[in-house]
Amino acid sequence: ITQFFPKEGWVEEDPKEIIQSVYDCIERTCEKLGQLNIDLSNIKGAHPNTHKPRHTSISATGEIIFIITQAVLLPCSTIWLDLRTQSTVERLINKSPGKNKNHLKPKTGLPISTYFSAVKLRWLLDNVEEVRRAVEEDRAMFGTVDSWIIWCLSGNTDGGVHITDVSNASRTLLFNIHTLDWDLELWYCNIMVYHGVTNANLCLRQCLGDQSAALVGQMCFKEGHAKNTYGTGCFNVVPQPVKSEHGLLTTVAYQLGRDQPACYALEGSVAIAGAVVRWLKDNMGIVKSTAEIEKLAAAAGSSYGCYFVPAFSGLYAPYWEPSARGIICGLTQFTNKNHLAFAALEAVCFQTREILDAMNQDSGVPLDQLWVDGGMTSNRLLMQLQADILCIPVVRPTMAESTALGVAMAAGAAEGVNVWDLTTDHLPQVVSETFVPQINPNGRLSRRAVLKQTLLKWIIALAFGCHISLEAKNNEIFVI
Repeated sequence: ITQFFPKEGWVEEDPKEIIQSVYDCIERTCEKLGQLNIDLSNIKGAHPNTHKPRHTSISATGEIIFIITQAVLLPCSTIWLDLRTQSTVERLINKSPGKNKNHLKPKTGLPISTYFSAVKLRWLLDNVEEVRRAVEEDRAMFGTVDSWIIWCLSGNTDGGVHITDVSNASRTLLFNIHTLDWDLELWYCNIMVYHGVTNANLCLRQCLGDQSAALVGQMCFKEGHAKNTYGTGCFNVVPQPVKSEHGLLTTVAYQLGRDQPACYALEGSVAIAGAVVRWLKDNMGIVKSTAEIEKLAAAAGSSYGCYFVPAFSGLYAPYWEPSARGIICGLTQFTNKNHLAFAALEAVCFQTREILDAMNQDSGVPLDQLWVDGGMTSNRLLMQLQADILCIPVVRPTMAESTALGVAMAAGAAEGVNVWDLTTDHLPQVVSETFVPQINPNGRLSRRAVLKQTLLKWIIALAFGCHISLEAKNNEIFVI
């Protein structure tokens, strides 16, 4: 999907392009099924998945204005990286008791941040007259990207269904993750929480957000299972909501059926991971293709003192500092593009290390391995570097797009389909490759990795005033 940058800090996408990509995907899938001599009448249902992260956009269709939560100026929508709501966030925090950005966490599991949907809607109401007028005239609809897709697929203005599911709703800052319903103290809403819809044109069996689908695709069904989708964040599955004391989010992972219990997760959201490679390619011209970065980084073998903090859209977990900006430091005349490529990959790994450290402290369940997915996992150097920095095995499935796999798995287990049972060992294990740490956890290189991460923390703290905590033991520095 094309991204637009009309102003500094603004990031937009076209919701019409999003839904067109869905139509194109359905058409190509049907063509391939036909080539396999599969009768299309045997299709039992659809399973929308917001492969765009779970947050926003806006579109006008006739007299109806549909606000997909991270949205603004017609005809484009804002996405999760957009920072135009920063002043709105500051105003809301200042109105909160004790000016506490975590004031809504007991209900929503989320801090007040530019990342989430409610502040996007507030910005729209305050700044876009067309949206405000549509709300006053009762012809506006608000929802996450999944609800936009479902509304379009189920009829649009001709009887389109306005629904969402708990995994997407829990990202709005308006949803109570304990009652699994909209919180009327936060807003009044008549959007339904999805439990299955059937009409003449569409049979909808399940709905999941991108990260939730990836959890299913990685078969993260038990407490302590953790996965990292390179691009947006890490998840650790927990049976009940766990209040984070270390900057993580508490979110609804999934609810696979009307009568099934919800599964929760601790999430460490990352603003920039895979996007750092695109930045090196598109903005700086350092690489000609995303695949080239592995070759350059391997040629360097080290960043040689070059440090990269890719805070292009602020810092998410565990800092939640929207005013942060990117930093590259430690440059010398010896530094070349190979070292920058290595530093970029290293930065992605250190972000993951910080989040997993926080997860271990919050959950009390030490992670002994990390499952990974997403496009960046094709980079073998990155996978090995991640294992070395974490000092635990990194497991990469042969099916890198776990989000798509999870969609298929959830659809097959849905009520009325019942092809398989996700609560048993009915499904075969995913074929995978494991990257084991190649350094001694107590050895020199491991200590160097900890020291480098500590240095990155100090760089962030000095540049942006973020709080960090360090503790010294046995003449070594450990990150808290």
